Amino acid sequence: MSVKDEIEARLTEAFAPIELVVENESHRHAGHAGDDGSGESHFRVTIRAAAFAPMGRVERHRAVHRALGDLTARIHALALDIG
Repeated sequence: MSVKDEIEARLTEAFAPIELVVENESHRHAGHAGDDGSGESHFRVTIRAAAFAPMGRVERHRAVHRALGDLTARIHALALDIG
């Protein structure tokens, strides 16, 4: 399973989002710091879920990182748009 697919699966399971877009932006960072050559090192995630409503910004980010768990070790950059 690709990192993108794994991100989608874990976030769907954790939050049952009404919107989830996971973009692999690794090609934009080829040759830069953090590029491990895998083509799966930089991601942008847009997620909307009712579970985030009572949370503040930092708590939302922490919740996403908890849901991704050990997968975060394989990701160099993760841009989050959470609501």
